[in-house]
Amino acid sequence: MKLTVIGCGYLGATHAACMAELGHEVLGMDCDIDKVHMLNSGKAPFHERGLDDLLAKHTASGRLTFTASYAQAAAFADLHFIAVGTPQQPSSDAYDLTHLFTAVRQLAPRLHHPAVIAVKSTVPVGTAPRVRDLLHEHAPVGDAIEVAWNPEFLRESFAIDDTLRPDRLVLGFDTEHSRAEAILRQCYSQIIDAGTPTIVTGWATAELAKSAANAFLATKISFINAIAEVCEASGADVAQLASILGHDIRIGPRGMRPGLGFGGGCLPKDIRGFMARADELGLDQALTILREVDAINQRRRARMVDLAREQTGGNLGGKRITV
Repeated sequence: MKLTVIGCGYLGATHAACMAELGHEVLGMDCDIDKVHMLNSGKAPFHERGLDDLLAKHTASGRLTFTASYAQAAAFADLHFIAVGTPQQPSSDAYDLTHLFTAVRQLAPRLHHPAVIAVKSTVPVGTAPRVRDLLHEHAPVGDAIEVAWNPEFLRESFAIDDTLRPDRLVLGFDTEHSRAEAILRQCYSQIIDAGTPTIVTGWATAELAKSAANAFLATKISFINAIAEVCEASGADVAQLASILGHDIRIGPRGMRPGLGFGGGCLPKDIRGFMARADELGLDQALTILREVDAINQRRRARMVDLAREQTGGNLGGKRITV
């Protein structure tokens, strides 16, 4: 198939390279000219294990190219993945959807034939109808544009494997029998044929999938770090305790590793965005647990400084510390 990926940051560049690896002809689009030049040279502007090799392989073969032109992207294919960033707003915990709506508004007027827009960006639930309405309003072909929601579940350093061999594939649509489903099933046919669990659902469920998954992962991390505080005070071994808990198949060992806590570009942003959307829906009490998850995570960072101070005799001044 021919397809595009709009937004070539961590998610988009990885997705574009992996789609080329599946045999598709892929055009990645990003407004950053320097990033486009770098990607066309077979190099990623960030580190992800194995990605440079995949980029070099498929830019050399001609199966993967990058551009800064929305017009070129719109004319290239009938399937467009949107993978732009949705950071936390500077003034609140909510998602900033500026990049998403800008991409939709720039792409839509250039769509002169029926197309499927598959959004991979993490968003608050209820965003899909707004994307559809914008596309139908601004695209010359109007409601011939179909919207799908296709969340990603990538782990840093495992993003390629998580794209090509995911533990599940989520496809969200607003109708039971849509053209968009057939096209995405064709796009992911190798992954589906390999036996990957494929969940076809509505927009709202697909939108919630990534935020809910990250909220649970963050909760698991903060839980074992809260237990670590009890272990420190009581003389218990938190590593052994985590192993004991992990042998319960209902709990499992993965993610049960005490330490500094969680960071990165997803978990902190997603649990706060999830809470902000719940507040907007009048459900602020439903996710109260996540406020404590966030607080435990922040407290853990301060605790690491306290531990370092204890190890240096109570004063960090003038001390040399190796990490």
